[in-house]
Amino acid sequence: MRLAEGLQMPNHSSESRLRLTIELDQPGRCIGDLMLRWSDNTNPLGYHPIPVISIKGGEGPVVLIIGGTHGDEFEGPAAIMRLARRLSPDALRGQVILIPALNAPALAASSRVSPLDGANLNRAFPGDPDGGPTAMLAHFVETELMPRCAAVIDLHSGGKAAFFQPCALATRTADPGLYDRNLELARAFGLPLIWVLGANNDNRSVNAAAERVGVPMIAAELGGGGGSDPNITEMAETGLLHCLGHLGLLDAAASQLSPRRVEIASTSDSVYAPADGLFDRAVVAGQDISAGQISGWLHHPAEPERSSRSLALPVDGFVLAHTCRGMVRRGELLALVARDVPEGH
Repeated sequence: MRLAEGLQMPNHSSESRLRLTIELDQPGRCIGDLMLRWSDNTNPLGYHPIPVISIKGGEGPVVLIIGGTHGDEFEGPAAIMRLARRLSPDALRGQVILIPALNAPALAASSRVSPLDGANLNRAFPGDPDGGPTAMLAHFVETELMPRCAAVIDLHSGGKAAFFQPCALATRTADPGLYDRNLELARAFGLPLIWVLGANNDNRSVNAAAERVGVPMIAAELGGGGGSDPNITEMAETGLLHCLGHLGLLDAAASQLSPRRVEIASTSDSVYAPADGLFDRAVVAGQDISAGQISGWLHHPAEPERSSRSLALPVDGFVLAHTCRGMVRRGELLALVARDVPEGH
């Protein structure tokens, strides 16, 4: 096919359109931006900045630590900012790449999803170099950052909608050796609970991206509710230091805990709102529960004549997270129920 004069064939290269304003190979402390170019009404000709901090000391592994994948989850960004102040290149055997707010436009808007395109970054991997802003960002992380790393840590919470019992997350990968390294890193984080991601892990997540790249990775769920809890933020900072010690970048004491491991055996184990209404919660995250136990009651304040409904838990298990919302919509998650991981798994 002959193109009209002056036209060019489209470039279908997989190369990212995003650029860093710093050189990641440069020693010392470097602070700059990942330049997310997306022309919109707020910034038609410039770029949306994703701040990046590189702290590079002597020879050693590279670790990527990210927060703010969802913009309404604040403990992770707070813990990363604390860690950035604390780390010195002189004390590091290797490099730490810190991105406190991977989805910086969402964090600025206190929004779970990006205000640029309405997309959920943790459901956007492997991304697309020629896609929208969220897809371009996911593609850069999976193709440009993860391959240079020895480990990845992604900090989350329940955001405005939910509260998670603080835990580290380890993906049960197809490669048993990689799963073992994920578990070791999760244990090193030092929380008393590990959530094992298995068959119900989403293949569009940061965890799935790390598995495709073949790099050890953990996430953490750190409370939630729409604010920043100082105790949980301190747990997260301490956990990051433990992991850097485990990976050999710092001289840090290892955690001595033997954490409990749980998994989502089935999505039908959890409780969802059967109708719109006011959820009067009776259980909390971190609680062991029994089948038939009442998770709460659904009331209808606008229709006092309508009977309230008790919502029973379907199985024995453990409440991994509970909703923080009072007024709920049909289909909303009210209680996320996990079960203990069988021995040997």
